[in-house]
Amino acid sequence: MTTEFVGSADPVSADSVRSLPKRRAVTALLAVLATLGALLGLGQAAQASPVQTAAVGLHISDGRLLESNGNDFVMRGINHAHTWYQGETQSFADIKALGANTVRVVLADGHRWAENGAEDVANIVDQCKANRLICVLEVHDTTGYGEDSAAGTLDEAADYWIGLKDVLEGQEDYVIINIGNEPWGNTNPEGWTQPTVSAIQKLRDAGFQHTIMVDAPNWGQDWQNVMRTNAQTVYQADPTGNLLFSIHMYSVYDTAQEITDYLHAFVDAGLPLVIGEFGGPADQYGDPDEDTMMAAAEELDLGYLAWSWSGNSDPILDLVLNFDPAQMTSWGERIFYGANGILETSEEATIFGGSGNPGDEEAPTAPGTPRSSAVTGTSVTLSWTAATDNVGVTRYEVVRVDGGTETSAATTSGTSVTVSGLAPETSYTFAVYARDAAGNRSPRSGTVAVTTSSAPAASCGVDYTVVGDWGSGFQGEIVIHNTGTSALSNWTLGFTFADGQRISQMWGGTPTQSGGAVSVTPASYTATIPAGGSVTLGFTAERGSANTAPTAFTLGGGACTTL
Repeated sequence: MTTEFVGSADPVSADSVRSLPKRRAVTALLAVLATLGALLGLGQAAQASPVQTAAVGLHISDGRLLESNGNDFVMRGINHAHTWYQGETQSFADIKALGANTVRVVLADGHRWAENGAEDVANIVDQCKANRLICVLEVHDTTGYGEDSAAGTLDEAADYWIGLKDVLEGQEDYVIINIGNEPWGNTNPEGWTQPTVSAIQKLRDAGFQHTIMVDAPNWGQDWQNVMRTNAQTVYQADPTGNLLFSIHMYSVYDTAQEITDYLHAFVDAGLPLVIGEFGGPADQYGDPDEDTMMAAAEELDLGYLAWSWSGNSDPILDLVLNFDPAQMTSWGERIFYGANGILETSEEATIFGGSGNPGDEEAPTAPGTPRSSAVTGTSVTLSWTAATDNVGVTRYEVVRVDGGTETSAATTSGTSVTVSGLAPETSYTFAVYARDAAGNRSPRSGTVAVTTSSAPAASCGVDYTVVGDWGSGFQGEIVIHNTGTSALSNWTLGFTFADGQRISQMWGGTPTQSGGAVSVTPASYTATIPAGGSVTLGFTAERGSANTAPTAFTLGGGACTTL
C-alpha cells in the first residue's frame, strides 16, 4: 500500500515504514548507504524537499527531529499555560521530576504581546535549561485568526518573534518556535497555507535558524485535512527544511483507525509531525482515544505534548492553582504513568549531558513489603519501608495484584497511602513499586493480602443510570437519596467499576479513580443532602471491555441501598 500527500513527488510505502518497530533503527544504515553512494560517485534521485543548510541545533532530517549531534530527539512533555500563571515557576522543576523532556509554554494570550517580552521569555528559556527541558515557545494569540479581531495574525506573530531575536538567537539547541497556536480557528481553513508560508519565510529572512513548529487550522485539529493535504507544499517553502508540523488531537479523532491513519500519513510521506496538544479522556464532542495516540506515537517515534499542566480544561493536576504534582488527575496518571506515558518513553536530550536518555539508568531497590492497617469496609491504609536509589525516589506506585494482572490502586510521594473505594467483605492483594526522577522503576515489593470488613448500613440509596452510550464511551447519572431523618453533609461516595470503565469528566462532584475504584467528593452545590432529599451527579466515561453497572455503593464508608 502506498500513501500520498497531494502534491508529494515522493510517496513512501506505508507497509515498509510500519514493518519497522522504531524508525530510528534505520538511521545508521541510511547514513552508511549515503556515504557509500558518495564515495562511489552514485547519483541520487531528485528529492521533493528543500535544500537544507548545515544543521544548527535542533533540526529536521528525513522527517525526524534531531539534535545538532545527529541523535534522534522525541518530545515527551506537557503544555504549561505560563502566560496565565506568570508568578508560578516551580512547575518547570516538577514537570522534569515526573520524567518529561519537553515543555510547551503558552505566551501572549489575549493579544497581550507586551506581557511576554524579552525579559520574561529569557527567564522562561533559562528555567527550561536549568531543568533540562527542551522549550517549545508558542504564541497563543493566533487562535481565531480571520474571525476574531482580538486575535493576532501569523504575520503579527512573526513580528513578535523577530522582536525577541536577541533573546532567542544562540538558543537553537534548546528552543523550538511554535509560530502561532491553532491559526484560523474554525473558519476559512483554506487560507492556512499561504499565511503560514509567508510567516515562515519572514522568520527565515530575519535570520532565524530554529526549528519552527506549525499548527494545523480548525483549532489545530485539521478536520478538513487542510494541513494533511498541503503540508508538503508548506514544507518545501522553508529553505532550511527545519519545519515541524503539529496536530492537536481532540474530538476529531474518536477511533484508533482515525488516529493511526492521520499519523501514518505524515510518516509515510517523510514529513515531521508532533501531537502538539491532546488530553482529557473525553469532551462534549466525542471520546478521543488517548491511549492509542500515545501508543501510535511511541511506535512511530513521534513526539507528544499533553494538555495541560495549568490549563483551563482537562488539567493534569486536580488543584489547578495549587500546582501540586501529588494531586494528579486520572488523565495525569495516564500521561505520566501509563504504558505509553512519559515515564515509560521519555529520553532526555543529549545537550544536557545525557546519551539519549535521562542519564540515570539505575533503578531503585524494591520497597519493603507493605503492611496493612485501618481496614474498613471500603478502604485500607498501606505502609512500607522506603526504597533506596542512587539519586532519589520520587514516587511510589501501589498496585492491586490479581494473579498475573496488576491494576493501579494509588500513587504517593510518601511511604504510606490509604486506598479507598474498595468493596466490603472482599479480599485484595497489594504490592508497591518505586520510581526515580529518570523514570526507572524498581522491582516489585512483596505482596500483602487484605480482606475488607462489613460496611455498616448508611441512610442512603443510590440510583445509577446510563443515559447515553456511543460505543467507545458513555454518559452516566448517579442520584444519591438521603433516606435518613437528618441532613448528610460533606459526604464521600464510593463504588467500583468492574469492566475497566474510566471517568473522564463529572459535574456535581469531583471523582478520584484508582483502577476500577472510584471515590467522589461533592461540589459546593451538592455538599449537603437534606433529609428525604437527593442530589444528582452526571459524568462521561470511557467504556472498558463491557459496561456493567456498579453493584455496591457506600457513603462515608457505610453501605447504601442500590435502587
